Amino acid sequence: MDRLLNNIRLRNKMFLVYLLCVFIPTILTNGIFYTIISNNVKNQKIKDIRLAIEQIKNDFRSQVDDAVSLSSFFYADYTTNEILDRDFLRPEEYVEAYDSYLRRMLNNYTPVALSLQNITVYADNATLLHSGNVGYLNNQVRETEWYKAGASSSRSLPVFIRIEEPDGPFTGFSLIRKMDYYADRQFREKMVKIDFKTSTLSDIFMNLNVQGSMYLLNAEGKVEFTTNPEVDWRGSDRAYFDSLQRPNHLVVFKTVYSGVSYLEGWSVVGTINENEIVREVGKSRKFILWSACVMMILPTVIILIITRSMNTRIIQILKHMKKVKNQNFEIVRNVDARDEIGQLTVEFNRMIHQINTLINDVYKADIQKKSLELERRKAQLNALQSQINPHFLFNALETIRMRSILKQETETAKIIHNMGKIFRSSLTWNKDRVTVKEELEFILCFLEIQKYRFGSKLEYHIDVSPESYACTVPKMLFLPFVENASIHGIEPLKNGGVIHIRILTEEGNLVFSVQDNGTGMEKEKVDRLYSYLNMDEIMGDRIGVQNVLYRAQMIYGDRFEFRVESSPGEGTVIRLQIPILEQDV
Repeated sequence: MDRLLNNIRLRNKMFLVYLLCVFIPTILTNGIFYTIISNNVKNQKIKDIRLAIEQIKNDFRSQVDDAVSLSSFFYADYTTNEILDRDFLRPEEYVEAYDSYLRRMLNNYTPVALSLQNITVYADNATLLHSGNVGYLNNQVRETEWYKAGASSSRSLPVFIRIEEPDGPFTGFSLIRKMDYYADRQFREKMVKIDFKTSTLSDIFMNLNVQGSMYLLNAEGKVEFTTNPEVDWRGSDRAYFDSLQRPNHLVVFKTVYSGVSYLEGWSVVGTINENEIVREVGKSRKFILWSACVMMILPTVIILIITRSMNTRIIQILKHMKKVKNQNFEIVRNVDARDEIGQLTVEFNRMIHQINTLINDVYKADIQKKSLELERRKAQLNALQSQINPHFLFNALETIRMRSILKQETETAKIIHNMGKIFRSSLTWNKDRVTVKEELEFILCFLEIQKYRFGSKLEYHIDVSPESYACTVPKMLFLPFVENASIHGIEPLKNGGVIHIRILTEEGNLVFSVQDNGTGMEKEKVDRLYSYLNMDEIMGDRIGVQNVLYRAQMIYGDRFEFRVESSPGEGTVIRLQIPILEQDV
């Protein structure tokens, strides 16, 4: 296969590349892409229609719920029920009671009033003046259909019904509710009737996002309202939705109310022309066709240009490759091609042979010479380092300590001993983790040295829980904070101060805190300490707060917590929290 391809001219190779890598994949890709996009667009359009119909359903229920809430107020309002049950001896008494309470309650119900036509409270009380949204519940009213529907409701639940005149024409929708909340104390029959605006209902169902007809069906499936002008929904002889003649190209979307007593079984139905759904698919079809044309024409033009200029560019590459010293020294084997790339391969192999010759004759000898020089300098560096070996400093400190003991200067000998321990520990980094007990030894050595310097000016207290001693921490994690508390907190004080150190365990964490009553810090210094937590660069080998925070955050990550509480003249509290490792438990 390789021999066959190597003997094909570049122009024919580029045509094969175009056919196999551009034309056929483009046709297949766009076909698959068109199918997926069409299905996605269609599904999205259907989803949008369902959401719009669901929105209409929710908006309609919201209007009814507002009326239900208003009826609940009249149903449970004691003052309203008491006024409607009271026997008034004179009209003036009723007018006074109406003006003082009922007028405000019956008229001030905005913004619910925007969707309501009228609110009327009916009461079986002849002493009331039946006007101003207050009606007389007489036998004539009891003969109406809306009263019968409200009176038949169990548990005084609201009833949403369609209102028609006795001769049949539709007048509107109303919410009816018996007002018998205080039936055990009040003996008048009362009922509230809330009428809806038909125009508000039309505004809800005329949703611009639904390009079709909307229907409101009752629990029996009859059309109570519709935006379809061809359906007579205002007459008393209303049709069932399922009996309506509908073209085959209409798609029906239906959503039913459930769990709502006054709308139980009612439903909102939308009929959408299938062309509205397919129209969006047509838009995507045009886009895919145009993109397919661009993806085929543009690569064709580019391949033609590249093919035409291939020979010239390959000759230029051959001329330049004779001068380049490439680091890939492996030759290309089995070179028997007869096209331009075969000639390029021959010249490449010749260049590799020349580079190998140069490496063997010149560079290897030079590398050996430089390696000898590097070894010589390394030996000199080791000799220089051995002259300043830290053991010399340890031995010198030990000699001074022994002389102090011989002269009975025990305090000085103790301080020198502590200095030696700290110095030895700070230079020995092959052991990066120590126990809390070992870390405390470093801290005590430092505090004893400071105590030697300042005498009674410095006091310190250490409180460590027993289970904390065996926990391991990075070496020198706590000491820099004790050093800062002594040098920067207590030392500037004229009368000295106290350092409190606490180490304990809390919920799987080791908590270290150091508190001093020293000079404290300005807010800028506290912010600078917190800024160290956000530094990513390597801090080097020095010991300090900045390096300690960097090491702790690098080891423990987000499980490391650092807190500072300080203000000028009130001292400083540093708190560190690190997780206890499993091997320490």
